[in-house]
Formats: sequence, structure tokens, C-alpha cells
Amino acid sequence: MIFNWFKIFIYHLKQNKLFSFLNVLGLSIGIASVIFAILYWNNENAYDQWNPEKENSYLVLNKIGSGDIWATSSIPFGETCKATIPEIDKVCFLYNWYEDGVVKFQNLKILDKKVIRTDENFFDFFPFEIIKGNKQNILKEKNSVAVSEDQAKLLFKNDDPIGKSITYGNGDYIVKAVYRVTKPSSIEPNYIFNGVKRDGDKDQWGNFNYALMVKAKKGTNPSALIKKMQNVIFVNRTVKDAKASGQTVEQYLKENGQVEVMLDQLKTSRLYGTKSSGGQNFPEGQGNLKLLYIMGGLSVLILFLSMVNYINLATASAIKRAKEVGVRKIVGATKKQIITQFIFETSITVLLAIVFALAIVELSLPYYNTFLRKTLTMNGGEFYLQLIFIFGLVIVLAGIFPAVYISNFETLKVLKGNFSRSKSGIWIRNSMLIFQFGIAAFFIIGALIVNSQVSYMMNKDLGFSGDQVLSINYHTKERLKRTDEYLTAKQEIKKIPGVVDVTTFAGTFGGNSGSSSGFKHNGIFVQPKNIEMDFGFLEMMKIKIVEGRDLSPQFASDTVNGMLINETLAKELNLKNPVNTMITSGWSIGNSDNLKFKVVGVVKDFNLINLQNKVPPMVFINLKTLKWNNFNQVLVKVSPNNLTETLEKLKLYWEKNVNPDYPFDYEFVNKGFAKTYEEQVKQKNLFFILNLVVIIIAIFGLFALASFSMERRLKEIAIRKTLGAETDILLKELSKQYIVFCFIGFAIGIVPAYILLQKWLEDFAFRIGISTIPFVIALISLLFLTLVIVLTKAFQVTRIDVLKYLKYE
Repeated sequence: MIFNWFKIFIYHLKQNKLFSFLNVLGLSIGIASVIFAILYWNNENAYDQWNPEKENSYLVLNKIGSGDIWATSSIPFGETCKATIPEIDKVCFLYNWYEDGVVKFQNLKILDKKVIRTDENFFDFFPFEIIKGNKQNILKEKNSVAVSEDQAKLLFKNDDPIGKSITYGNGDYIVKAVYRVTKPSSIEPNYIFNGVKRDGDKDQWGNFNYALMVKAKKGTNPSALIKKMQNVIFVNRTVKDAKASGQTVEQYLKENGQVEVMLDQLKTSRLYGTKSSGGQNFPEGQGNLKLLYIMGGLSVLILFLSMVNYINLATASAIKRAKEVGVRKIVGATKKQIITQFIFETSITVLLAIVFALAIVELSLPYYNTFLRKTLTMNGGEFYLQLIFIFGLVIVLAGIFPAVYISNFETLKVLKGNFSRSKSGIWIRNSMLIFQFGIAAFFIIGALIVNSQVSYMMNKDLGFSGDQVLSINYHTKERLKRTDEYLTAKQEIKKIPGVVDVTTFAGTFGGNSGSSSGFKHNGIFVQPKNIEMDFGFLEMMKIKIVEGRDLSPQFASDTVNGMLINETLAKELNLKNPVNTMITSGWSIGNSDNLKFKVVGVVKDFNLINLQNKVPPMVFINLKTLKWNNFNQVLVKVSPNNLTETLEKLKLYWEKNVNPDYPFDYEFVNKGFAKTYEEQVKQKNLFFILNLVVIIIAIFGLFALASFSMERRLKEIAIRKTLGAETDILLKELSKQYIVFCFIGFAIGIVPAYILLQKWLEDFAFRIGISTIPFVIALISLLFLTLVIVLTKAFQVTRIDVLKYLKYE
């Protein structure tokens, strides 16, 4: 029986080659889109799931008075929590970002960009498999290091690395262990150095310099743990600071607010954790949950569109199988057998579609990985189970309705040939066509609005100009002498032909500022970004001064107590005449706390971080004002003429005079800032690709349905032509229902499009407004596509041979 069903399936496949191909192709595109989303979903949800400590390990976050959330904490806070809260088993301090540094062994030098510094408890939180060396207390000694398996092979070849000495920075470290990184993980380092210097920060409750992880004992209630940790801050910082300022605790909290403790569970941190204001909780970054939902939702929508297309084609072509079903019923076939046969045929179609879908995914995967910056592969038991689930789901949703619909044909009616005059099922196909129009409208509107927002971000005046400005990584041998070395190098760099100007500041365009320090002025607490800068920084970057003047070497006081503030900070402090205002900062130099600064000018707001966030309050001081600074790049403005030659000379100077261990590594400032809306560009490209897919599938469905519908009306058309109907009248009559369907589908699609895209735009502090233009363009586009497809097919059927269809009447 199954063999006969298969032969019947092959027969109809050959008889309807075009529509069979469209069926398989439409389903394969829909299934491929879901496979792509599944691969991305599986990868993002797999982070840290290998880790046996994932449920009991937490990253401590701190929400400060300004509303910023920091993924860093202070040393005394973490140590006091460990000492006073019995639910805490262990704590670990670490830098929650990767350093890029040169590792040396004998005559071999390797520049690695995945180096972290941590304390001795790291492997209690991330228990990577130890291949060689110590299993316990790996980083107990201060000069100890653990090396990943891959890096150990590069450094030591076939030698045993345990006990070998390597150089990093200005220190020598002994290799204690070799580990294998388990991926994906929130931290995937190549080198783990014991390098947290607690001594200088052991009594500084306000120095949030390190990420803090706590491991709670099993069964600990996170909410109860947070309350106890909050109490540690209240007792040891809030109460003491209130007393020192001569205020009651209530007065102090009213003016300064309270640091709020938050815990991010390692198990869920990647996707569902609280994102810090710095944008990075762990070195491997945060997952993009919104993009994940967008991709998942849109891919499911495309799959449903493909299945609707299949159902439309299957039910519309049912007339060609009506007599077959009638004859089978006459010879004894039951309704159940007919349903089973057509589900069997659907299963073969879906199986073919899955094969094609896998081929599409395999061929497109390299581009998809580049798009997501991933290394996704189609393997694993979970993936194949999901594929089987998709197979079953598509058969059920796409196969059952056409099978039941066909099995319900009335035997006598179809054998008499009257089925063509029945309107049974037509309203269902029309409803599905309207649904397709609605989805197509949603995608076109979405693509237009996302494209408009990204274009707005790319063309917005950022308040600075990074044209022809290079941001060059600046690594010095002596960090404490960085400022003096930079000022000396600056004069030499300016002598290089093609160099227009040189400056620096503590921050990165498109990144963040080096630090933030809170202070209070006239009872108002603020937490501005600190910008330590060289003279001429604002002028070179074309950042405007709106009041007062810039910091200048002509005023000796500008390296002692001169300060600039931006417009946002002036507004937050309610300063109507900010110039010459004396401000007591939160900085300290040696034993001098709460330094007083004089505001000499107000800087026009500019976008330092990104366009998703509002411009934060900022203070600007000169590099020489403090004994320390946080700048890591030198900004060099170059002439566009002979740029290649200029870059070569800069490279030679850098590698010879700055630090020979580090390569000359630069990036244009404009390009660096463009990375801040890289995710939105991805979403724009994603919408564009999916928009094409949806339109193609919708065209398949519209073409097929129009074809079947008009072929059923061939006798009617022949009679109309015989009675003298003109071609334009026939075209109008054949196409008008599809125009109505287009309008109805568009009306349905615009509602979710408006709501969801308005929600998407809420993530941007700087955004466009939704106008009527994208909706008008979408409607015109849909109407144009509909008319082209329908009129083309309608014109074809109006050219029929009248005698062929009327000779038996």
C-alpha cells in the first residue's frame, strides 16, 4: 500500500513540477530560517551550563546613586561579606575584562588578547579541566599563572610547562597548571594570572575596582543573601559616612542615596542577567536577548508563512485530485486511509524540504557565523531532536488540514464533475492569503523603520569630529610614568610628516570614560564621568565650549584646580552661571581628600558612549592635575594626503620608541564609534534578508493561488470573451479580489508592526519618530507586487483558445 502511495506521489510530482518545486522550496526556506534561529538559541543558552557551580555562583553588581549599575565592587566590601555572612562559601576578585599583553618565554614572545588577572579562588568558580599540574590551590602564590592547553603548546612545544617561568608585564610568573577551556563560558581566558593587588584598596570602600563573585552555600536564598550584603554596606559605609559628614542616616540617604546590591546568577547571567552600565559583566560579553527573540520570532513567522503557503497550494490544487478520491472511495477506501495517504505525501514533501533546508544552512553557515561572530555548527543530540520536532510539527500543522479537506469530498458530486462549482474551502485559502499579505506588510514596514533608525544613527551629529583621527593603543613599560612618557613622545610624533595634531584623554569614543567619581554640590549628589585630557583635546576633536573657556597651558592653575563640566552636569547641579563655580570633587591625592576645583568652562554635550544612552554628566581636567590617570590610547590626527606613508612612519616610531613588545595597533575614531550601533546594523541587515525571503514566499503563494483560481474560471472567461468582453474588463474582473485582499492584509499587518517597532525604538535615547511614510511605501510595494503577479497571470489566461473550452458545451 505504501509503495502504491509513493508511486501516486511521484506521478503527481511529475504532473505538477512547478507547484511541487514551489512547495518544497517554500517549506525549505521556512525550515532553514528556524534552524538558523535554533543554532543561535542553543549557543547562547549553552553559556556556563557545563559549570557545576553555575547555580551557586553570583556576580555582585552595585547600583549607585546616579542610577548607574557597576559590575565592580570594593575589596573591603567583599572581604567583610565573606567574614560576616555564613551563607557565603567563597569570594573571588578579578578583572572582568581581557587584557592584551605580551607573554615571553625564553626568546619567544606572544601577544595575547585573552589574559585575565584574578585572585587564588578563580578555579572554584570556573572549574576548567586541569590537564597538567596542581589540581588545588593553583593560584595561591602571588607569582603563579595557569595556562590554557592551546597556549601551552605554542609557548612550550612538547616540553612540560609546569614549573617554567614566563614573563608578563614587569613580572615573572611560574606556571602551576595547564587547563582546557570548556566552551561556551562567560570567561574563556588563555592565561590566568594571580594579579589582584588588594593592598592599596583594602580600606577603600568607595574604590569599585574589581569584579566580585560570591559562591553561596547550597540552599541559600538569593534574596536573603542580598539583604545581608546590603546590610554590610549600610553598617560599614552608609552609617560611617553619615557620621563623618555630621548628618543623620536619614539625611545622608536622602541626599546621597544608597548603593543597592544586586546578584547576577552565573547560570542565567549571559542572557537574562542585569546588564551593567559599562555594558560588560564578563569578558565574553552579554548575550543579545532582544536579537535572539527577534530572530526566533521572525523565523517562526516565516515558517508559518511557508506552511500557510503549502496549505494554500495543497487545497487549491485539490480539484485535480477530486476524481481520484471519488474513485478510491467507490472501490472501498475509508476516510482514514485517504487522510493517511495525504499525510504520507506531506511527510515526503517535508522530508525533501528538510534536506534542502540543511543544504541551505550548510552553505550559508559561514556567512551566518560572520554575521553573529560565532562558530556555530550543526551537530549535537539536542539539535537533531529539535530537527525531528520540526519535522513532526510541520507535518501536523501543514498536512492535516489539506488531508482532511480532500478526504471530505462528496463521492457522487466529484464524479459528476460538479466540484469545480463548489466554493468549499475557498474562504479558508483567501483568509490565508490575507494572512500572507499581513506578514509581508509587517516585514516591509519593519525593514524600513529599522533602516531609518540606523541611518539616523550613522548620520547624527555626535558633537565631535573623528575625521582622519587615529586612536592608537598606548602601552608603556612603566605605568606610573605614562603621562611624562606620553608628553615627551607627543612632541616627537608631531614631527612626523602627515601628522596634524596629537592629544589624548581617559576614555574611548564609542566605549566609556576611564572612571567615575561621585560628589555633592549644594545638596545635590551627582556621579559624573571623569575625563582626564591633554590640552587641545576638545579643539582637535571639534568639541565646542558653550560658556567660558577651554583648559589651556597659558593658565598655570588649569593643571591644579581648573575644571570643565558638560551641559548635562550643569543642568543636574542647577547651575545658571556655572563659570567660576567652586566644586568639591570626590577625588583624592595622597592624604588630600575632596579637592576643590574651579569651573572655567562648559562643554557642549557630545556622544562619548553610544546613541542608546543619554549623554552622561562629565567633568574634564588636565592630565597633570592628578597623580594617576586612565588613558590607554593616543589620538593622532593625520592628513589624508600620503596616508600610507604616514602610517608606516608612525608604525616605525611606535615599535621603536613606545614599546617594542606591542605591535602598532590603531583604529579610526569614526570606525570605533560605529561599533556602538553594530548590533542595530545587524538587525537592519537581518530585516532586509528576511524581508526578501518573506516577499519571495508571498509571491510563490500569490502566484500559485492566482494560477489555480484563474484556471478554474477558464470556461467563464471563454464565455465572457464569446459575448464580447474586452481584455481590460477581464483583467479588472480577475484582479480586483486580490487588491481587496491586499488592503485587508495590510490593515492587519500595520498594527503589530507599529506596536513592536515602537517598543524596539524605546531602547534608544536618540531615535526617530514613526511617520506614515514607511506605511505608505509598504502599501504601494504590496499593491505593485500584487498587480504585477496577478495581472501577468490574468493576461495569460485571457489569451486562451475559446473553442478549446466551449466545443463540448
